[in-house]
Amino acid sequence: MEQKTYALGQRYIGAGQSEGTIILNEVPGNALGAYLDGANIIVNCSAQDATGDTMNAGEITIHGSTGDAAGYAMRGGAIYVQGDAGYRAGIHMKEYKEKVPVLVIGGRTGSFLGEYQAGGIIIVLGIGSEDRQPVGNFCGTGMHGGRIYLRTAHLPKDLPEQVVAHKATEEDMQIAAPLVQNYAEKFGADAESLLRDEYYVLRPNTQNPYKQLYVTN
Repeated sequence: MEQKTYALGQRYIGAGQSEGTIILNEVPGNALGAYLDGANIIVNCSAQDATGDTMNAGEITIHGSTGDAAGYAMRGGAIYVQGDAGYRAGIHMKEYKEKVPVLVIGGRTGSFLGEYQAGGIIIVLGIGSEDRQPVGNFCGTGMHGGRIYLRTAHLPKDLPEQVVAHKATEEDMQIAAPLVQNYAEKFGADAESLLRDEYYVLRPNTQNPYKQLYVTN
């Protein structure tokens, strides 16, 4: 499919598209790339809410920031955001076998990052916010799968008890490093510098993930 370029657009641009490339030079409407199934979308500015809603495959690259619920229920493919993301980024992300969705955010995120996350990888680099936590409140609430990487020395103090946080190991970084390098290549960042810094990994407490939400089991 030939490449398409739009000056700006409305909601659902690229919805369900399985091939080709779409380039947007002004802010698209909500649900950009919803149900995306293999196409490539490049946004040369910021995006609005629900970017990549339930996307299955493909890639979305945003040379700016994005609104709330980026990657909502995504089950494959990758979203790279140069700047910040709003509330509830990565909510309900899920994975199955080789289908592992990826959400990489260069700046900060709002509250409820990874809410009810069931799978996939979220990386928040916190570029420009190294002196404070790179996420809002209630990070990982209801998380029961996947992992969240935070490039920070300031771990959130209000993590729910069903989430376990630890400093990233060499094995952890073998997974994250190629994704950080992809981010750096797309946006002209220094991958070596980003990877030298401290990372924390958040995972669900597999012994009793819902203890604090419901009752002791």
